[in-house]
Amino acid sequence: MTRGDLRDEILVRSGKDTTSAWVTDAILNDWLSQSHRWAANFKKWPFPEGRVSTTWASSTEEWDFEGYQSNSFRYLEVGGKRFQKVNWEDYKIYKEQKSTGQDKIYSEFGGLVFVNTSADVSGTLTAYGKYMPANFDATDDTTETVFSEGNDEGNQAIIEEGIAYAMRRDGKLDEALQHHNLAIDHLNRLWEKIKAEKSLEHTVEVRGGMFKRMDVLKGGFEDVVNNESRFF
Repeated sequence: MTRGDLRDEILVRSGKDTTSAWVTDAILNDWLSQSHRWAANFKKWPFPEGRVSTTWASSTEEWDFEGYQSNSFRYLEVGGKRFQKVNWEDYKIYKEQKSTGQDKIYSEFGGLVFVNTSADVSGTLTAYGKYMPANFDATDDTTETVFSEGNDEGNQAIIEEGIAYAMRRDGKLDEALQHHNLAIDHLNRLWEKIKAEKSLEHTVEVRGGMFKRMDVLKGGFEDVVNNESRFF
């Protein structure tokens, strides 16, 4: 659905039009923008997934990938060699304890991606994360939403939230709440569908399993199952 479709649906379902003094185009555009922003940020949707590539520079530890969401990069490689993501505290401890350590690790903090510059790699840095949904141009009838590619539940949520704004303008607060709750229901149903699809994905054996931890003193990673204190 496009901006024009959403606008028409809000007006039809609320029984209103822009030819009267009840609502102006500017007000309706604001409702659409606010509803889209709210729905787009309701969950960590998989739709805005993207890849960014740039030339690796061993002199650069901090990378700012403009337009991408903070803490969204789950996979990063340099020259085809995979880096392991570690939490920020472990990364800083590692860099303090082993400033020249060559482990392929990276972390995120404050919207920046920190990559170990001592790793013995070269080539192209490629990172996979989630970009910020494009600004919704509520003045262009051809503009599509972040949900427009086959995720109609999201568009229905935007419509319901827009109607909620209309009801509040009429002073119908109970009806406004009902439409707001309908919008939430649409988004929750969409999220359940996404989770159901994700549950069908498998992890390959060569990945090394989930019981890994980084040894910040010795460097590298070791299996937790081989740790004598693993049960304590």
